[in-house]
Amino acid sequence: MIQRIPPKSGVAFILRKGQRLTVTDPEGEQVSDLVAYNLDDRKEVISSGRSLDYAGRMFLTTGDVLYSNRSRDMLKIVKDEVGRHDFTLTPCSKDTFRKLYNEADPQGGCQENLEAALSEYGIGPDDIPIAFNIFMHVAMDPDTGKISVLPPLSKAGQSIVLEACMDLIIGMTSCSAGESNNFVYKPIDYQIGSGVV
Repeated sequence: MIQRIPPKSGVAFILRKGQRLTVTDPEGEQVSDLVAYNLDDRKEVISSGRSLDYAGRMFLTTGDVLYSNRSRDMLKIVKDEVGRHDFTLTPCSKDTFRKLYNEADPQGGCQENLEAALSEYGIGPDDIPIAFNIFMHVAMDPDTGKISVLPPLSKAGQSIVLEACMDLIIGMTSCSAGESNNFVYKPIDYQIGSGVV
């Protein structure tokens, strides 16, 4: 059954080993921050550094593995219709909006939405790592290193499919940062299943 994450909100759920998580951008140009934890030991979390290091590149896609901070396989990308995601930037937050976008009284972002969703699993604010930012389009100038957040490349209905390599707690959002979604806040759909995609 397809589930929907409304704009500017988050969810958390259990994904069992072998199950597949399909994340779909139903309207196009929307980002979803995804974090993962070992269900049996929440100190084992998804690791941007190890995943990028072992892949040897910044952009992960079909066939790549998302590793934990203990270098164990957490999720494998088994299908990817977009091919461009970010694994370097932290979830947006009130501080992001204050420091980067000069908002005087910002509302919560993906950080706060993940905090709320994951609290039922005993996961606190300081336990939220850098997310795998599904569909997020981050460009970097090769000479200066300057980072630019561009509109996502995802078109309406495009998806990524990830297979769990262990029992996991997953947190996901429909991103709240306008820079990430071309300033049009949209939902994200997801579905849990098994079998061949």
